[in-house]
Amino acid sequence: MKRIVIFASGSGTNAENIITYFKNSSFVSVVLVLTNNPHAKVLDRAKDLEVSAMSFNRMAFSKTDNVLQLLKANKPDLIVLAGFLWKFPDFILNEFPNKVINIHPALLPKYGGKGMYGQYVHEAIVANKEVETGITIHYVNEHYDKGAIIFQTTCQVKSTESAQDVAVKIHELEMEYFPKVVEQLLKN
Repeated sequence: MKRIVIFASGSGTNAENIITYFKNSSFVSVVLVLTNNPHAKVLDRAKDLEVSAMSFNRMAFSKTDNVLQLLKANKPDLIVLAGFLWKFPDFILNEFPNKVINIHPALLPKYGGKGMYGQYVHEAIVANKEVETGITIHYVNEHYDKGAIIFQTTCQVKSTESAQDVAVKIHELEMEYFPKVVEQLLKN
């Protein structure tokens, strides 16, 4: 059985989608959901889906090895960042080489980097009058949004669309493709 640990910071719709996708799988199991936000909706979603979940603080994540030890104990085959906003510490990445992936709501390398997440990305895309955007699933390395690209898919942006309209399209792409890409990675 392949094991997934999900990190999220907010509402957890991507986490819920991945958990649900693999709920009856005979070869993949989401074993843990972790968040840096003790009030994140993702904690309730995980609990409702009977997946262990807990929050941690910055000290436990990047100044001590508490989160690292928790990960080691759970033996993940893949660590999935699904709306997780903190930069991953090098010492955790070094322990899980090519096993940490992230989803980004734009076509990297465009609109990536520190501070470029969620609504900020969509607002920039609309402000710059982009005609196309999409999602990128990539490996996580020591730099924000600079890891090797695993998968991208696109959608059109009409000149009449708002950042919220773009967000809806991106969310649909995430829901459709993120679990499938995770599954493909675990099969390889």
